[in-house]
Amino acid sequence: MNLEALRMFVKVAELASFTRAAEHLGLSKARVSGGVRDLEALLGTRLLQRSTRAVRLTPSGEELLGRARQLVAEADELAAMFQAPSMLRGRVRVDMPQSLARSLFIPRLPELLAAHPNLEVQLSTTDRRVDVVREGFDCVLRVGKLDASGLLARRLGEMPMMNCASPGYLRRYGTPRSLEDLDGHLLVHYASRFGDGAPGFEYRDGDAYRERPMRAVVTVNSSDSFHAACLAGLGIIQAPRAGLLPSVTAGDLVEILPQHTCEPLPVSLVHPHGRNAPRPVRLVMGWITELIKAQLG
Repeated sequence: MNLEALRMFVKVAELASFTRAAEHLGLSKARVSGGVRDLEALLGTRLLQRSTRAVRLTPSGEELLGRARQLVAEADELAAMFQAPSMLRGRVRVDMPQSLARSLFIPRLPELLAAHPNLEVQLSTTDRRVDVVREGFDCVLRVGKLDASGLLARRLGEMPMMNCASPGYLRRYGTPRSLEDLDGHLLVHYASRFGDGAPGFEYRDGDAYRERPMRAVVTVNSSDSFHAACLAGLGIIQAPRAGLLPSVTAGDLVEILPQHTCEPLPVSLVHPHGRNAPRPVRLVMGWITELIKAQLG
């Protein structure tokens, strides 16, 4: 049985698309389609139902998928046993928040690729919640609470938060020293979807966290815009300390109300490979974990 054809079948089944599977594998769509057809001919059964709108597993395909995924993972692991670290080969597709990619991971990416010249990293930095399986990601760094997805998740820790405003904003509105001083101040409101929630300043009250309603004249839906709006003097923000600290150190932002920070955000690595993640994926996840651990509480 052709191992590469099995690999093609697994990726098409996971992504429900010949086009996306071909992109992920670095092959032409025609080659992937031909590989799956050859596998079906060898087995004497239809594995995938193809239509103009979707690709779905047949009952035979569902029966094969689990075993095929395991065989491909074991073959990759066996080959990797005899490779030096510098010879590790593979393409790993990763998603993470924009601010962390820009400030923490991309500056250190040259070191990883210099140590593993045959490794290729495809890095997505959208702030939206990607569909890990449908979009073909090998691992995703999630900041915030996890949805029930059935994927394997590794909790890395919690990200401390910080309240900040620009020097220009504080000259105009004054520096708040207490929660009561926030009356008359503005908040930059972050919402992943416009219309979700109302602007409020979150703070700890005993064993619980509460929100103090505030006025916002600007709402954004990306971490880069959130940071930029604060730098522009459009209001106070509450965001991960790791992303704000460089601007505070440079004097572009000022920390305010340090005694009233909001709830730390959980940080997790999520991946769809079960307990048999390929060696390149494990390498990248280990690299992410090592870099981010100093930023976590």
